[in-house]
Amino acid sequence: MGISICGLSLFQILVLTISLAPYSSAASKNIFQCLSTHSLQSPIPIYVPNTTSYSTILQSSIQNLLFLSPKTPKPLLIIAPLYESHVQAAVICCRKHGLQIKIRSGGHDFEGLSYISYVPFVILDMFNLKSISIDVEGQTAWVQAGATLGELYYRIAERTPILGFPAGICPTVGVGGHFSGGGYGYLLRKYGLAADNIVDAQIVNVEGKILNRKYMGEDLFWAIRGGGGASFGVILSWKIKLVPVPSTVTIFRVPKTLEQGATGLVHQWQRITHKLPKELIVEALMDKVNETIVTIFQSLFLGGREQLLKVMEQSFPELGLKPENCEEISWFQSALILSGYPMNASLSALSVNPFKGFFKIKSDYVKDPISENGLRGIWKNMLEADNLGVRLIPYGGRMSEIPASEIPFPHREGNIYHISYIVRWNKEEEAKKSISWLRKLYKYMEPYVSKSPRSAYLNYRDIDLGHEFKNGTSSYAKAKVWGSSYFGNNFDRLVKVKSKVDPYNFFRNEQGIPPVN
Repeated sequence: MGISICGLSLFQILVLTISLAPYSSAASKNIFQCLSTHSLQSPIPIYVPNTTSYSTILQSSIQNLLFLSPKTPKPLLIIAPLYESHVQAAVICCRKHGLQIKIRSGGHDFEGLSYISYVPFVILDMFNLKSISIDVEGQTAWVQAGATLGELYYRIAERTPILGFPAGICPTVGVGGHFSGGGYGYLLRKYGLAADNIVDAQIVNVEGKILNRKYMGEDLFWAIRGGGGASFGVILSWKIKLVPVPSTVTIFRVPKTLEQGATGLVHQWQRITHKLPKELIVEALMDKVNETIVTIFQSLFLGGREQLLKVMEQSFPELGLKPENCEEISWFQSALILSGYPMNASLSALSVNPFKGFFKIKSDYVKDPISENGLRGIWKNMLEADNLGVRLIPYGGRMSEIPASEIPFPHREGNIYHISYIVRWNKEEEAKKSISWLRKLYKYMEPYVSKSPRSAYLNYRDIDLGHEFKNGTSSYAKAKVWGSSYFGNNFDRLVKVKSKVDPYNFFRNEQGIPPVN
């Protein structure tokens, strides 16, 4: 079989690559030949820097414009497999010819680790592998890694209004990385994380073999559900357990400014929202608007308006929730609205992310309520900055029932809520100033959040963690810093799994699990 590269023949591609650096040209030629040899099912779509489609594909799912700079390292090739055998060929050939492989599904990697490297590398972009098979009777689904959350939710809703899945908020996130890092959303208090509801998977290992749960073994199956699949292989697909949802759910959004008592409301929010019924989640989103801080209390309730009003009156009367604040809709419609999309959005509309921009994110976990004075310090930091937002997601419920060692994601009982901080800016030259605002707020928060280690969420990658180490420090010692933040006491078990299944660290990135031999 030959290789289809945007309509060009293999000879034409080899001529095009002559303009690349000598190593790049040789590596490209070798990998073309290898992929052609291993392309058993059909030609493999490959994109090279000299073609128009290369830039289109490269940029299509990069959500953070910080990584679209001309200075950002680019891959020698982008491989877009159509079949599982294409993924096997990519792994075999990249390993044979010493090329680092970066695995991308939705492109929401906040630090660009799935599509940037500083050594010769190839991007394996999974966007063509996005089939979804729903088993309504069995309440399960097989989802390929390149499918997005929006596509998954849409396909579930096509089949039934009374099943859903507890995954993330943004429809353009790819399930390959999202599920493997944990994956939280508005159903987490009732059903836990996406990774808590995975019952099988298919992965291509370092030898290019396809393994399911039975053949990969329970250790590896444990590791890829929250430990970051890209450290262990290429996730092809997930088998997920769908969860019951009522045909009607209720949402509300209630904004409060500082002048309207938001400080006291957030202080009270911390004390009660992790204790609410599992069917109810009330998050708090804070942003600067017209020189004040506005907090939006936003909620999803798995039930009707009247029942929600009763629960809120009993548990959080200070908010003053009214019937007109509440809207009864389907679970699928709630997933759209709460992520900023219109209720009647089409499947094609869900493939477009209207929120692309320059940004950086950090995260924390809170075990004890922050004092009102401590909250005022957060407002002070936000008022001194531009476009610096804070999001609080309550835990409790199912999240407190699952043991910290059940999967690699350890942030369970004792965490009352999760914080994410995001700063946005409009021009590339504003990056340094904007990131410094975020880091200042993060430093301010140190006394108020989890300690020893200060915890963080893997899917909100933060390259700052462990960055203080100098050259010469062992990779394990460096990794132990961010590894403890992301995985707590589960980190060393992840290292053992990595050492067994990928001892020479072929599947690697700047915050990948290291082997210890």
